[in-house]
Amino acid sequence: MRGKLNSFQKTMLQWDELHPYNAVHVAQLPGAFDRERLRLGITATLERNGFGWLTLNRKDGTYSYQPGPSGCEITTVAIQEEPRVALRAEIERQLNTPFDSTVPFRPFRFVALPGKDSFFLVLAYFHAIADAESIVHLLRGLARDYAKAARPEAPPWWNLYPESRAGLLRRHPIVVARRLQGLPAQARNLRRSHRPRYRDIRDLSNGFNLFSLTPDCLRSLVAAGRSWDVTVNDLLLALLLKSVSPLSMERVQAARRRLISAGCIVNLRRDMGVDSSQAFGLFLGSFTVTHAVPQGIALRELAKDISQQTAVVKQHRLALATPMELAFGRFALRFFSLERRKRFYQKNYPLWGGLTNLNLNSLWGPATDEGPIDYFRGVSTGPVTPLVLSVTTAGERVNVGLSYRATVFSTRDIEQTISHFMHELEQLQEGA
Repeated sequence: MRGKLNSFQKTMLQWDELHPYNAVHVAQLPGAFDRERLRLGITATLERNGFGWLTLNRKDGTYSYQPGPSGCEITTVAIQEEPRVALRAEIERQLNTPFDSTVPFRPFRFVALPGKDSFFLVLAYFHAIADAESIVHLLRGLARDYAKAARPEAPPWWNLYPESRAGLLRRHPIVVARRLQGLPAQARNLRRSHRPRYRDIRDLSNGFNLFSLTPDCLRSLVAAGRSWDVTVNDLLLALLLKSVSPLSMERVQAARRRLISAGCIVNLRRDMGVDSSQAFGLFLGSFTVTHAVPQGIALRELAKDISQQTAVVKQHRLALATPMELAFGRFALRFFSLERRKRFYQKNYPLWGGLTNLNLNSLWGPATDEGPIDYFRGVSTGPVTPLVLSVTTAGERVNVGLSYRATVFSTRDIEQTISHFMHELEQLQEGA
């Protein structure tokens, strides 16, 4: 059987030709680590659901899972220092380690970091095959089977070949019309947006950092959103723009490019009518926001401005038109050399950061003996944006994975960005 790649998947494959385009999820699971028990459970789950060796046909835009050598290898990494330090280093390594997608391959890698009464289960995957929601459901099933300490006998639950939901013009003609109508304004915003400086455009390697927000911070975010009539996602985008703005102060003296733009990934399963409980795949859209972020602007004012932009996106469901923009990018890159491909987005789509936001509580459910103690994510920046915040709400905590292009941001730059982010949250709490 074969599946048809959608527009976002085709674009990710193109990005992967420049640099590994991977994503990583980490579940901290309770109990002692038993490597053989975990290996047998993962192997059984993958085989039962048909996750064989993945074959990609780029020319035809199709994929298929084929039977291959059974068994699943789990790499074990000892925690020599603080668990967060070891976890950060492992996520960074996985983001920069490619999958060889030119031949049939396993699109998953599993790593375990054992602790005293729990362990971290790291799942690195080839991002073009699945979105975050699919991976959460997969890890939830693996955690449930591991907790039972028995070889799973349940029937398969995944549809590995869901409908691609192509045919944008036929399915959503009004959305396409509105998106086309808004393209001139977006083009003007991008032409006026400051470009991050790439010291070496050939260097696409990712750095990674990790930090967490306390339950009090989460409550303050939610309360501020309600009080200001903005969403938490709007607030996170505002925090992202405010946090990176000190690194782009050159724009203040610029003659034309004085704005900052950032992107946001959107889960489109509901809008597309996809059965999230069964469809294993990738159903994503995106949009951009742009703002001058003047020095001293209050978070509330910035969030309200961002909310006005995102309200238009939501009202007209403009994220559904993402395939149209991606198709243009893929078409343009076909005529560029490898060197020019690496410069394409930096010149024509200058973003300073991106946001991917996930509420684990709505997917995994309340904490149980089979549930995770904690959950973390990281995603490759790819060639489009030099920084990505992977925000995950798990229980009463918010964990933020921050991946970044090492050729754009130094370690000190990232530390300052996190410091600005946390400072804004502290002020938010003080004002609550």
